Amino acid sequence: MNKKLLGLFITGLLAVSALSVGSADPQGAFALHNGDRVVMYGDSITAQQLYTNYAEAFVVTRFPNLKVDWWSAGWGGDRVGGGGGGPIDVRLQRDVLAYKPTLVTVMLGMNDGGYRPFDQALFDTYQKGYQHIIDVIKKADPASRMTLILPSPFDDVTQTPKFEGGYNAVLIKYGDCVKALAQANGFGVADFNTAVDDVLAKAKDQDATLAQKIVPDRVHPSPAGHLVMAETLLKSWGFPSIVSAVSIDAAAGKVAQSSNTAVTKLNAGATVTWDELDNALPLPIAFNDPVIALVIKSSDIVSALDQETLQVTGLNGPKYELKIDDKTVGTFAKEDLAAGINLATMSTPMSVQAAAVLGLTNQHDNLHGMQFRNIQQPLQNDSFPPVKSALAAAVAGLNQLNSSLMEEQRATAEPVLHHYSLAAAQ
Repeated sequence: MNKKLLGLFITGLLAVSALSVGSADPQGAFALHNGDRVVMYGDSITAQQLYTNYAEAFVVTRFPNLKVDWWSAGWGGDRVGGGGGGPIDVRLQRDVLAYKPTLVTVMLGMNDGGYRPFDQALFDTYQKGYQHIIDVIKKADPASRMTLILPSPFDDVTQTPKFEGGYNAVLIKYGDCVKALAQANGFGVADFNTAVDDVLAKAKDQDATLAQKIVPDRVHPSPAGHLVMAETLLKSWGFPSIVSAVSIDAAAGKVAQSSNTAVTKLNAGATVTWDELDNALPLPIAFNDPVIALVIKSSDIVSALDQETLQVTGLNGPKYELKIDDKTVGTFAKEDLAAGINLATMSTPMSVQAAAVLGLTNQHDNLHGMQFRNIQQPLQNDSFPPVKSALAAAVAGLNQLNSSLMEEQRATAEPVLHHYSLAAAQ
C-alpha cells in the first residue's frame, strides 16, 4: 500500500472509530466467545501447527482478556477415514471430543483425492466420510459449532501441473463438496484454496522463483503460506482489523481521535510526548523473512488484520524521530506522520511482546502434539493395569500443563503502558 493510500485508509479508519473514541472492545461480531474450546482437526497440513498457531496467537494478541482454549489435532496422511493416528472414530474421540470442544475446524482432502485425476469413487468416499465426521461431532454435542475449511491448494500455479487440468482442480471439486456440507448443516466456511492460490498467482508475477517457496513441496505451505490460511480463517470468524488507532493534533495539543486504546499525559511542546495503553498487540509476523515479505505484498493481511495506526498532525519540523519507551522506532517525515503510519509493521516493544505470545503458543502446541502422537496413540491399547493407570495420569497432567501454558500465554498478552516521544530530527 503506497503512502497516499495508507493515509486515506487511516483517515477513514479513524473517522469510523470516532463514534467510539477510547473504545476498549473492537470485538464486535467476532465468532469466538469467552470460555470457548477450539479443536483444529486435519491432516499433515494441520499437523504442521502453523496456520493453527498463527490463528491462536492472533486471537490472543487481539483479545488478551478472551479466555479460549486451543487444541490442534492434525495427523500426517489423514483422510476422512483416519490414518496413521487411528481410524476416524478413534481420532475423533481421543483427539477432538475428549476436549469437549465448542468449536471444531476441519480441513481434509489433500490426501483423499489420491494425487491423481478426479476419481468418482474416491470423491464419494470423501463425501460420505466427511458427513460421518459431522454426524459424530453433532451427536456428541448438538450445540457445538464447526468451521469447515476447503482443502488448501496443490501448487499448480508456480509449477507445472502433473497432469491435464492439474491436481488442484480436483481439490476445488472437493472444496465444493465441503461448501455444500457446510451450507446444509449451517456451519461456517473458510476457503483456503482460493486465498492461497490467489496469493501464489500475485507472488509469481512479482518473483517467480521466490513464489515457489510459498508451498515448496506443492502440498505443505511454508510459514508464509500458512499466514494466508490463518488470515482466511480469521476473516471467516469476523476478526477486526484494528489493533489501535490514534490521531494527535500537535498544534492544538489534543488527542483528536482514538480507538481501542487510552492516551494520557499528552504534552505537545517542542517534543511531543504521551503515554499509551493499547488494548491489543500487533500480529506477531516476521516481516523480515523474504518469503513472508512477498506474501505480505501479494495479500491484504496487513490492511485487513493488522492496523496499529498513528497519525500526528500540526508538526513544524521536516522530520521527527519516534521513540517508544526510549527505543527508536524510526525517523519519519512530517507529511508521513500527518498521513499516518502503521506501527504494526515495525519493530516496537509491542511487537516484541506479541512475539513472546507466539513463542508460548508454539510451546504449548508442540507439547500437545507430542502428547497424542508419541504417548497416547502408541500406548492407547496397552491393557497392563499399571501402564493404563499411569497413561491416564500422564495425559491428565499434560493437559493441565497445556492449560497452564495457555494461562501464561494470555497473561503475556496483557496490555502494557508505553511512553511515546516525537522529537525533531536532522
